[in-house]
Amino acid sequence: MERRSVLVSRDTVPVVHSASSIPRWRSLLFVPAHVSRFVETAYDRGADAVILDLEDSVPQDQKGEARRQLPESVTKVGRNGASVLIRVNRGLRALAADLEAAVVPGVNALVLPKVESAEWVMEVADAVTELEHERYLDAGSVRFVAQIETPGALTRLAAIASAHPRMAAMALGPEDFSAAVGGTPGPELLLGPNLSVLFAARARGLLPLGFVGSIGEFSDTQKFRDVVMQARRLGFVGALAIHPTQVAILNEAFSPSAEELEWARRVLVAETDAGAEGRGAFALDGKMVDAPVVRRAREIIAMGPKAELGV
Repeated sequence: MERRSVLVSRDTVPVVHSASSIPRWRSLLFVPAHVSRFVETAYDRGADAVILDLEDSVPQDQKGEARRQLPESVTKVGRNGASVLIRVNRGLRALAADLEAAVVPGVNALVLPKVESAEWVMEVADAVTELEHERYLDAGSVRFVAQIETPGALTRLAAIASAHPRMAAMALGPEDFSAAVGGTPGPELLLGPNLSVLFAARARGLLPLGFVGSIGEFSDTQKFRDVVMQARRLGFVGALAIHPTQVAILNEAFSPSAEELEWARRVLVAETDAGAEGRGAFALDGKMVDAPVVRRAREIIAMGPKAELGV
């Protein structure tokens, strides 16, 4: 039987969603919600998810028009099957207007910037629950991606990750975080915070998104590829992108190779054979295989083509 979780708002109806509904997002491409030519072409970029941005990339005097265009923009960017996310603003007045505009059919998640506490996540969740109920949307259909962008949030990561079942993913915002501590977004500064976000997300079964570097460095594709491959080795499963050239690199780097898939299939077959013989550990290719290795093999299969999930 499928395990299900219940989200209970303080003021409204219970929210229910499947515990198996965590998405598969290798690449999440930011698109300024007020720039029509970017919105028009976003669906063709190959990203697993498109983030319509209402925050940093939209001038203050154009945010209202960007909100008014959201229903049409959501349809446009999602027409090739990509998930549709909307990054909202942090300030209360802007956030209230964003939520009114963003909780509409076709939106899969909200990106919450500068998350600093579990209490704030819960307040936003309550508002989204009310809007879903009022608009006859499936309860719990709008998930959350939390961006960690201040040093104060690092001490509260566990609480943030477990704040609400709407939480789907966490990511460090490298530029804002570096600015907040007065540093430069390089590996020396960003490795520790990225790992903290990774560990907190993994502990709660959320998607850990990110890489150790600046999101703005997209022109040197080989450097970007190396940084993303390092992120995959560390345990990240996807990342945010600000330029279309980053998308293909993210999709490739966060997908298992043919060799990895073949190894994973062989591990799972060998596990089945060993289990039939009453053995919990077994040898494969001259190496001992036990539960942690089998878990890694299953994760590789889950990261591969959907057809592999039947293995």
